[in-house]
Amino acid sequence: MKKILLSIASVAAVAVTNAQDINLPAPDFSQPSTSTIEALRTRHSVRSFTNKELTNQQLSNLCWAACGQSRDAQHITAPTAMNKQEIRLFVFTKNGAFEYIAKDNKLVKKADGDHRSLIAGGKQFKQDFVMDCPVSLLMVIDFEKFGSQDSHAQMMGCVDAGIVSENINLYCQSVGLATVPRATHDTEGLKALLGLGDKQLPILNNPVGFEKK
Repeated sequence: MKKILLSIASVAAVAVTNAQDINLPAPDFSQPSTSTIEALRTRHSVRSFTNKELTNQQLSNLCWAACGQSRDAQHITAPTAMNKQEIRLFVFTKNGAFEYIAKDNKLVKKADGDHRSLIAGGKQFKQDFVMDCPVSLLMVIDFEKFGSQDSHAQMMGCVDAGIVSENINLYCQSVGLATVPRATHDTEGLKALLGLGDKQLPILNNPVGFEKK
């Protein structure tokens, strides 16, 4: 009986955890947007945001544009060296921190609560405007996925993270969202929160929301 009760408790715990995940709607490829040329011409960084929330559809479109599954199961929207796909995308909102799983178009919860202050910065320097953004996207280089952590791997990880960030920048500009690429964040605090090890490195982040006019 004791084993049965423990088994039931374990199943219930898994169900609760899974219930906190977010199954995003399919990306909307018909959404209105400007041309790539126009997005390149008008792209600009924004540091003044309203606190208006993004819908789950907008969040799905945004994550897909950053590094979602593209033409088939082996490719994503952001090119990476040798197709290693070593950039992991984490999503921070007032309700929690999540990891975006491209193949399932799903957000898997990593932590409850509002941890956007870790994106805003560390003890020495913070940018408080980040707390106004409903969403912040964090790019993490996973050297385990790359298969090396030598100087070449570190260089390519930074390049690949930059590509994901530029996907975010251009997508936001094309659909009327606002963002700014940043390298300021609390690296050690983020690693502790997300359960990252020495082979995972938070490298860039993009707060995303609506520009305050």
